[in-house]
Amino acid sequence: MAIDLRQLRQFVTIAELGSYRRAADALHIAQPALSVSIQKLEHAVGVPLLVRGAKGVTTTPAGDALMADARRALFHTDQARQAARRVALGEWGTLRLGFVGSATYMLLPRCLPAFRAQYPDVQLDLREDSTVGLVAMLRANEIDAGLVRGPLAEDSELDSWVVERDDLILAVPARHPLAGAGPIALASMRSENFVLYSPAKVPGLNGVTLALCHKAGFSPRISQEAIQVQTLVSLVASGLGVALVPGVTRAYSTPHVAFVPLTDPDAQGALSLSLVTHRDTSCASVLRLRDSMLTPEPA
Repeated sequence: MAIDLRQLRQFVTIAELGSYRRAADALHIAQPALSVSIQKLEHAVGVPLLVRGAKGVTTTPAGDALMADARRALFHTDQARQAARRVALGEWGTLRLGFVGSATYMLLPRCLPAFRAQYPDVQLDLREDSTVGLVAMLRANEIDAGLVRGPLAEDSELDSWVVERDDLILAVPARHPLAGAGPIALASMRSENFVLYSPAKVPGLNGVTLALCHKAGFSPRISQEAIQVQTLVSLVASGLGVALVPGVTRAYSTPHVAFVPLTDPDAQGALSLSLVTHRDTSCASVLRLRDSMLTPEPA
């Protein structure tokens, strides 16, 4: 005959309280039903476990032997129940988060400390890649969510939320005549060589950059392509051209590159970082992270 956890909990409660009556009250069960349940437990074990005496109910030597394992079984059952509940609530487990490099400039430093403080038992597994690479990793179930550069094409399998907006600004070599200048019109750069984002690896940023140049009345002369924003800035520092980069790039300035704002209206708020995940994701911690990223910072 099988032993169930309910019987073990009843047995432990009777032994700790030393009374069937007090145990029945604590367990919210009728005393006769409790007695029958313990009889079934003793029948399943094959030996008496509890004895009634003048000083109340005590355990037999067999009951003493069962007690330690019964308490361990109940403890681990409660732990398993709590762990399952906390995972379902997004308060425990592992969150595999992918991100593009520029998310490290402002978004991650702003959001992750607060998220980790609120959910200390969520282990973050962080992986850097391009937007295309992150979307592929998401489809392959290698990550639970990704922070990618938009705009993104509509996809029936994915959900996305814009968590940061930014302007496009111009990065020029430190010795460029416009270094240190005030806001300029992008059209004034039509004769410059441009370092551009790879259309295959970073189609969103590539498309936004080309669209802004075309709106300014020219097609950029491309001298080099790159994937990461940091690489574009390094190529600009090396004198290979100018580049359009997110405004947050100024947080990691270099003495070899100057950043110049643009007067073009379409450059304002042209970029977005989006949190992307599977539609109907079962990873509740992703939704916790989304909510923390969408919560406005206190004034």
